[in-house]
Amino acid sequence: MRVKRGTIRARKRSRLLNRAKGFRWGRKNIPRLAKVAVLKAGVHAYRDRRRKRRDFHQLWNIQINAAARVNGTKYSQLLNLLKRSNISLNRKMLAELAESHPKVFTAVVAQAQK
Repeated sequence: MRVKRGTIRARKRSRLLNRAKGFRWGRKNIPRLAKVAVLKAGVHAYRDRRRKRRDFHQLWNIQINAAARVNGTKYSQLLNLLKRSNISLNRKMLAELAESHPKVFTAVVAQAQK
């Protein structure tokens, strides 16, 4: 008896093409091209989830350093002072304070320098 793969293959193909929605040219509707495009998109997504964290950490460090220099210290010195003073603020929160609430950031720097 012959095995027909109609519904299984159709379901697999439609799942693949759903993941390729929004792609340009034949990569959105030609299964052979869509398969490669979806695999490559997955690779980029995985890599860039990590790169996003790296970029944000760099940005936060730059923002903290700029605000620290306005307050008469450097990034590395500020983090050392914070650690010695047992002030545990992560870099994300420090950058947020530096950008949105400069007076609070100045107060944190002053507290750390005591």
